[in-house]
Amino acid sequence: MHMDTGISTEDRAKIVESLSTVLADAYMLYLKTHNFHWNVTGPLFSSLHVMFEEQYTEQWNALDEIAERIRALGHFAPATYKRYAELSSIKEEPEVLSSKDMLRQLVDGNETLIRTLRAGVKVADELEDYPTADMLTTRMEVHEKNAWMLRSFLEQGAGAQQGDASSD
Repeated sequence: MHMDTGISTEDRAKIVESLSTVLADAYMLYLKTHNFHWNVTGPLFSSLHVMFEEQYTEQWNALDEIAERIRALGHFAPATYKRYAELSSIKEEPEVLSSKDMLRQLVDGNETLIRTLRAGVKVADELEDYPTADMLTTRMEVHEKNAWMLRSFLEQGAGAQQGDASSD
């Protein structure tokens, strides 16, 4: 059925291409965060276990919103691990890591997703798809906060300089 929402077929395809990468990065970050929730150990276990659960739960709900936006634009959402692995720049972690390495990977994953979201906002804005731009901007804010919270666990004590990370 023909779709006439003020965004051309070609432009919707460009937006969906960007959203598909967002969805893949978001899914891979969700998977990694859930993995780390299950496998975290150490003195910060309780705090990290709870924080990881809060983050992966929020991420899970956001995946649906992103996929439904792709559908609203008239396309099918990618929905296989194989396709996510092809599209995503966030890679799975096959090993069980220390809690510090988990935190570092989740900071990196959130920052990677923020960059992907930022690129998606640019595409959506240029093509006047304001609902997509709004959704992606909201997601950016969530992941910036997540990265900050994760980064906070890696900072040294009160005397540390901004940007310093504790060493192993």
